[in-house]
Order: sequence, then C-alpha cells, then structure tokens
Amino acid sequence: VQLQASGGGLVQAGGSLRLSCLASGRHFSINAVAWYRQAPGKQRELVAGITRGGAVNYADSVKGRFTISRDNAKNTMYLQMNSLKPEDTAVYYCNAEGFQIDVRTTRSSDFNSWGQGTLVTVSS
Repeated sequence: VQLQASGGGLVQAGGSLRLSCLASGRHFSINAVAWYRQAPGKQRELVAGITRGGAVNYADSVKGRFTISRDNAKNTMYLQMNSLKPEDTAVYYCNAEGFQIDVRTTRSSDFNSWGQGTLVTVSS
C-alpha cells in the first residue's frame, strides 16, 4: 500500500493548511491512520491519530488547533491545521496500518506504510 501526502506549503503564523494523504493499492483495508512530523534536528513525533472507528488522539501541542479526519470510501486521510505557529514548521508524514489480501491465496498480511512527507513552513 502506497501513501501520497500533499498540501504542505508556506503560511504565515495564524494561518491554516489542510494536508491530505491518499492510500493506493489492491485489496487492502486500513485500520489506524496517523500524522507525524519531524522538525529540523528533532525526532519524529506523533501529531494525531484516528482509528477506523473514529477514535482520535492528539499531541498536546496541537490540541484545539489541528483536526484529523478520514474518508474511508476515498482511502484518504486529512489533517486540518489552524492557528499555525512557527513551531509547527516540520515535514509532515502520514502513516497507515492495516491488512492486505492476496486474492490468489486469500491470505492476509499486515502492512504499515509511510507517505513521502510534505513540508509545512510557518513564518512569524
């Protein structure tokens, strides 16, 4: 399963951006999805996650400003980012985990895939 992230860019502090991540492949089902970010010189950190059932969790630093969502029919996840701050500047990565069916053998296998990252830059 491949993930393609998009929507990053340059925005002024206080502005908004919406990131999207499209999953593609054959015969797969996604369970949990999440957004991570990695700022220069820092470790990758979890920003937000959402299960197939809709349960969400957020990093304390983004609570009340970011909203994660998913459209299961379109195999797409989103991250709406409002009230952006310079400290939100980072490369944002989408992540998805689930299972994929081999139609020849009917066996399923788990997957955990990452998108290529999209850069978000917030200017002060």
